[in-house]
Amino acid sequence: MADIDIPAHLIELESAAWAEQQQGALTLAAADAVQAAYREHAATAGVSRLELEMAVKQAVRHPENEPAA
Repeated sequence: MADIDIPAHLIELESAAWAEQQQGALTLAAADAVQAAYREHAATAGVSRLELEMAVKQAVRHPENEPAA
């Protein structure tokens, strides 16, 4: 996966949605907000929305697998 610049607000949105999902309480509003942010950032940055989403989920759900900066 290519290096993708992930803005802090995407990490925050995905983290909140992931916490809701872990509790079995993911709301449509939270899921929609995350997806809208992915679409907007991908279009603005000129990156694949799918690759962006995968990178953010990797960073949020498996931070131990992130390469050291």
